[in-house]
Formats: sequence, structure tokens, C-alpha cells
Amino acid sequence: MKKIITLLAIVAIAISASACNTVQGIGKDVKKAGEVVEGAAKK
Repeated sequence: MKKIITLLAIVAIAISASACNTVQGIGKDVKKAGEVVEGAAKK
């Protein structure tokens, strides 16, 4: 299960990083990806 969560987190970060154009945007995207992973871990 941890491997799946880790893989999803890496994919989410990669997509988020490629979708934003500023350092501030990257920070927001990484935060959002972390929240998604945290939510998945709580289930």
C-alpha cells in the first residue's frame, strides 16, 4: 500500500510541477499533492 501511495505522490508532484510557471505555483502544487497523499494515507 505504501508503494502505491508513494507512486501516486511522485506522479502528482511531476504533473503539478509541469503545470505551473512560478516558484509560488510550485509550492502550492506540492502542498496540494501532499494533502492528497495525506488523505489517501488516512483511508
